[in-house]
Amino acid sequence: MSKQELGIGGMNSKRRTSLTSIRISTRPSRRSQGWLFAGPRVLRIALGRTGVRADKREGDGGTPRGRFRPIRLWWRADRLPRPYTPLPVRRIRRNDAWCEDPHDRRYNRAFRRSANEPGDRLFRQDGLYDLIIEIDHNTKPRVAGRGSAVFIHLARPGFAPTAGCIALCLHDFRTLLSRLSTKTRILIHF
Repeated sequence: MSKQELGIGGMNSKRRTSLTSIRISTRPSRRSQGWLFAGPRVLRIALGRTGVRADKREGDGGTPRGRFRPIRLWWRADRLPRPYTPLPVRRIRRNDAWCEDPHDRRYNRAFRRSANEPGDRLFRQDGLYDLIIEIDHNTKPRVAGRGSAVFIHLARPGFAPTAGCIALCLHDFRTLLSRLSTKTRILIHF
């Protein structure tokens, strides 16, 4: 398989038209799994352990229902080559984290974490966050307690449930990544 087919490489990679929208829905028999519809492709995904939720709350294990847009790609440069994507790209560093504390002024934002500070570490050993697409869930306005750190990231073996994110296998993630832009709409429904 070529680098273009994998969606990796630099500016010389084959350019593809960005998707205007992708649609995410649950599997009828398993609320923590679903399908991502991207043009003619249908990709298997993992969802939050409590499925898609219309009234997303911090820690409820649900994937938020609604319309969102991708903001940027976060990537582990020590593990993977820089992937091709029309999205802005940010390298994940050892002290990068995401604030999940509704009482903190940095709630639902990235921050530099000291060794003893709480927060969702983006530099993980399990590989789930080697590639992360940040979406605009609960950003404008940012409402304390309405959910934080909702990403599109890599799936666990067997597509085990997430804490509320959307997760794909690496091959599907790279395929999708090469077609997403900040103008792509992400529609999540039941």
